[in-house]
Formats: sequence, structure tokens, C-alpha cells
Amino acid sequence: PSPAPMADEEEVEVAPAVEVEEEVNDLPGAVKGVLKRALVVDGVIRGLHEVAKHIDASKAQVVFLAESCNEPAYKKLVQGLCVEKNVPLVDVPDNKALGEWAGLCKIDKDGMPRKVVGASCVCVTDFGEEGQAYEYLMNYLSSK
Repeated sequence: PSPAPMADEEEVEVAPAVEVEEEVNDLPGAVKGVLKRALVVDGVIRGLHEVAKHIDASKAQVVFLAESCNEPAYKKLVQGLCVEKNVPLVDVPDNKALGEWAGLCKIDKDGMPRKVVGASCVCVTDFGEEGQAYEYLMNYLSSK
């Protein structure tokens, strides 16, 4: 009798992931979805130092840079590294949104993000599961 409950548990675990798949029809939605999936497999790198190391080691698959970053040298470094290593770079308007999507926040009991920390630079080393968000992002990158 013990294998049957196991199978049930696995099905229950899989269901929410399918439910969460939102319609992705804009870039922010795609970035959010890609980061959400990458977080699951520990594939999100945050912060200039770590991101720079991962781009340099050719481990970064895609880099997200906040346009609201007010440090020109910071942007130049990330942009230069991406060009040098041929890593796709996606501009995200707001560093607070990017921080939230990259998991730099607490989620309160109502499911709302609190204490969001801004992230000017985030990269993905492992996309995890590919879904609509991933497809959208890849299409966006190939059209650039």
C-alpha cells in the first residue's frame, strides 16, 4: 500500500507548477517567469561581483540589468563583459522589480512581497524548466 500514497504526493507537487504558468505576453512577464523557474534550480546569480564572475567564466546564459541603476561605470562593466563574452543582455526598467523577481524579498502572509531589496544586475546560469516565459525570452533575444 505504501507506493500508492507516494504517487499521489508527487502528483500534488506537480499541479501547482502547471497552474502558475501565466500567459506571457510582455518582456517583464518573461523575465519574471524565467527568474521564478531559475530560482527553483538555484540558477539565479545576484549582485555585480557574482554576476561579473559568472559572465567572465562563461557560465551566464542571460543577464538582466536595471535601467534605474544610476552608476554609469556599473552599467558599462556589465555591458562590456556581456559583449566580450557574447552573453545576451536584457534591460529591465526598475531595480526594485528585478530584485523582487530574483527573490530578494520576504513574502508576507497575504502573498505580497515585503522588504524588497533592489538588484541592479542579475544573471541566470540555469533556466530550470523551460516554459512560456523561456520561449518568449528566447524569441525576444533572437529578434534583437
